[in-house]
Amino acid sequence: MTQVKPMRADARRNYERLLKAAVEAFAEQGEGASLDDIARRAGVGSGTLYRHFPTRQALLVAAHLDRIEALARRGDEIARELPPGEALVEWLNELALGMIQVRGLKSLLGSAVTDDGSAVATACGTSLKGAAERLVRAARAEGALREDVEPIEVLRLTHGVATASELADGQGRDIRRYLSLLMEGLRAVR
Repeated sequence: MTQVKPMRADARRNYERLLKAAVEAFAEQGEGASLDDIARRAGVGSGTLYRHFPTRQALLVAAHLDRIEALARRGDEIARELPPGEALVEWLNELALGMIQVRGLKSLLGSAVTDDGSAVATACGTSLKGAAERLVRAARAEGALREDVEPIEVLRLTHGVATASELADGQGRDIRRYLSLLMEGLRAVR
C-alpha cells in the first residue's frame, strides 16, 4: 500500500497561492486564462504550477471544486425547504445561474455530466450527481416528474438551459422561463 507524503509547508503555501490566483484569473478571463499569468500572480514559476496541477483541467477542477460542492449541498438545503418538484426546479435554477456567473464553470460541468469516467467527471460530478439523484428521485415519487427521467439527463438538460440563457442575454434572465419549458416536457402525465 502506497502512502501519500504530506505536503511540505512551502509546497502547501504555493498550492494555496496558485489556487487563489487561478480562481481570480478564471473569474476575470474565463477558462482560457493564461497559466503563466496564474503562476506569476501566485509568485511561483510555471514548473511549480505544473507540479501541482499537471493540466489546465486539473487546475480548473481544483479552483472550482468548493463551489461545485456548495452547489450540491444547496440542493439538499432547498429540498428541506420546498416540496420535491419545486425544490428540483429551484436547485436547477441556481445551478444554471452559477454556470453563467462563474466563468469556466459551465465548461467544467459539461465535462462532469459525461459518462466518460474521466478524472474531471469524477471529481466534479460525484457530488452534483448525488444531489441530482436525490432531488429527481423525490420529484418522481411526488409525481412531479415522469418515471423515466434520469438524474444525468436533468443535469445535461440544465447545462443546455444555461447555454441557451447565456446566448439570449448573457446574464441568465431567461433561466426560469427555459426551466419552466423544460419541466413541462419532463412532467408526469396524469
